Order: sequence, then structure tokens, then C-alpha cells
Amino acid sequence: MTAPDPMTAPNPMTGPDTTTGPDITTGPDITTASDITTGPDIERLVLHRTENGVSWITLNRPEAMNAVTREQRERVIALLDGASCDPAVRAVVVTATGKGFCAGADLRGGPASGDRVAGDVARMIRSGAQRLITAVLDCEKPVIAAVNGTAAGIGAHLALACDLVIAAEPARFIEVFVRRGLVPDGGGAYLLPRLLGPQKAKELLFFGDAVPAAEAERLGLVNKVVPAEALEATAREWAERLAQGPTRAIAMTKQLVNASLDGDRAAALAAEAAAQEINMTTADANEGVASFVERRTPEYLGR
Repeated sequence: MTAPDPMTAPNPMTGPDTTTGPDITTGPDITTASDITTGPDIERLVLHRTENGVSWITLNRPEAMNAVTREQRERVIALLDGASCDPAVRAVVVTATGKGFCAGADLRGGPASGDRVAGDVARMIRSGAQRLITAVLDCEKPVIAAVNGTAAGIGAHLALACDLVIAAEPARFIEVFVRRGLVPDGGGAYLLPRLLGPQKAKELLFFGDAVPAAEAERLGLVNKVVPAEALEATAREWAERLAQGPTRAIAMTKQLVNASLDGDRAAALAAEAAAQEINMTTADANEGVASFVERRTPEYLGR
């Protein structure tokens, strides 16, 4: 299929008119709805496999440019949470099928605006988009976004929340919210200033222009741009390299870098010292020091 242009295509914030899935605006019971994250239908819409220590999470609604439904969102969150506590998983890749990475949140089927009560929208955002982005930021394993195509709205934020971003040449990133008269949600106004600085972040958020992959790399939103046919192989190479590294040290490094953007110097340095103290109790840290002394290649076990 030909990828629609978000300038004229169905609103990525309200979802393409190709779905009749359940509404995410009604706020699922996120603490007990295990049926949302399992079963043949959702397992088809969010593919998952673990290979060589890497958890591959793949959005699979190409006909809808991978606009995410409630069920997909909950499964992605569950898989990220599972990666944190699974010692067999040492890195994560988030990617998608088709020509779109993620066209935003699929909000079809929601209640009419007249049915809302005060607080509904804020609750929806907290229990939905914000939980998805937080799951990426808080995952204890490094997360790579392999962006195959358009990443719009919450789809852009899903990619930018990842620790490393590899983009195919046709990919583009769109802060589409302003086009719909909306405030950016899903962490957009949190992520972009930290990646770009406030002035450039405001430019993208105010105008909502599409940022091609090459420009995104120049701005620092993307680590690497590759031909579309090389995207999966490049993501696999990076992820398997991470999976062979000192997993706990990488996890604590991720936490330190993320926290450094919110705290002051004293707090950052104190956290760094505490993290190193904890890290030196791990087998991988001892292996790293021993291999250096013995002049050999370290063999990290992820613990």
C-alpha cells in the first residue's frame, strides 16, 4: 500500500479509518486486564520473539500505519516490563511492519465529547500514552527504535523515548498535535527539549512540520540513518552487541543519564558514585576488571 501523507491522511491522533477496535479513551483496568496482553489476536498485532538475548517487539498493523490500539499499547508495556526482569533478555528492539512505524494513537470508537466528565482526558493520557513512554524510559534493558517509516504523534515519542534510534531513509518524524489543535502528550514536551534544546523543540512542536530521517540525524534525534533494506540488520547488530555487554552496568548508566537531565550537579554526582558502588558487586564488573588485568576479551553474563 502507499503510505498516506499525514497532511491529508486520516488524523494520526484519531486513527486511520481502517479499524473498529476497542476505544482506548475509556481507560482499561490496567492492573487486571491480562487478557489485553495475551491471545492470538493481540499476539498477531504485536509480534514478539527473543533471539540471541534480544527481545524484538514489532507493531503489526501496516494497513493502519501502525496506529496503536489500547490492546497493542498494553502488550508493548507488558513486554517491556517483562524484559526488565528476564535475565535472558539483555536488549530490546522496537520496530514495525509496513511503511509506517507508528501513526499515533488509534482513538476510534471513543465516547462523544459530551459524554466526558472533568478529568477524563487527563486520566486517559496518564493511563495510556504516558505509561507507554514511561515503560520505555524505565525499562532496565537498553531499547533501540528501528524506525521503518513515518513516526507521528505518540509514534514519534515512542521512538524518541528509546535509548538509541536507527531510522530507515524513508522515515520521518512529525509532531502532529498542533495540526489538530492539540497540546503534545505522551511526553513530547518533556522529551524534545532534552534532545534538541527548548528553541528547536518549540519550532517542531509549534509548526508540526515533518522531519525527514536525514534531518533528524543532523538534529540529534536519530543516531544513524540507513537504507530501508539495511534497517533490520543494523538494529540486530547494535542490539546483539549490547546483549553481549555488561547488562547491569548499562542499565545503571541509562538511569544515570536519564536522571541527569532532571537533577542538579550534586545529585548527579552522588547518584553516579552510588551506582558505581552497586555495580562493583556484579559479576560482570569483576569480569571486566579481571579481563583488563589479564589482557583478554571479557565475557559478560548479564549479572
